[in-house]
Amino acid sequence: MTRMGDLLGPDPVLLPPDVEAEAELGAGEKAEIVAAAHPAASIVWAALAERALDDDKAITAYAYARTGYHRGLDKLRRNGWKGFGPVPFAHEPNQGFLRCVAALARAAQIIGETDEYARCLDLLDDCDPAARAELGLG
Repeated sequence: MTRMGDLLGPDPVLLPPDVEAEAELGAGEKAEIVAAAHPAASIVWAALAERALDDDKAITAYAYARTGYHRGLDKLRRNGWKGFGPVPFAHEPNQGFLRCVAALARAAQIIGETDEYARCLDLLDDCDPAARAELGLG
């Protein structure tokens, strides 16, 4: 595995997959039903937030994204993250959390919450410098 960041810094956090939630989404189950069954799965909240953004529902997207962000923080902490350090986008199970942060940034920008937008971009940069580009935030 390639390490990111400072050699003296923390190891990258590689979250375990949300197997059941991912399988249900992949099988075409409605994201609302999957979220109710697997509320700790950030990937589901990311899907809901992204869909709300596509539907011009920024406040709804903000709420979904913030939920997935907080559920992701809980999971990151349980897996050794101390509030900083690499969370590589290339590790697919990390993408639910990172997608929630990106959706939260987009929703915050739309509603004019510039401080939150900047915090989200900073968090993405801290987690993985490639994440912004991967998530379409340039």
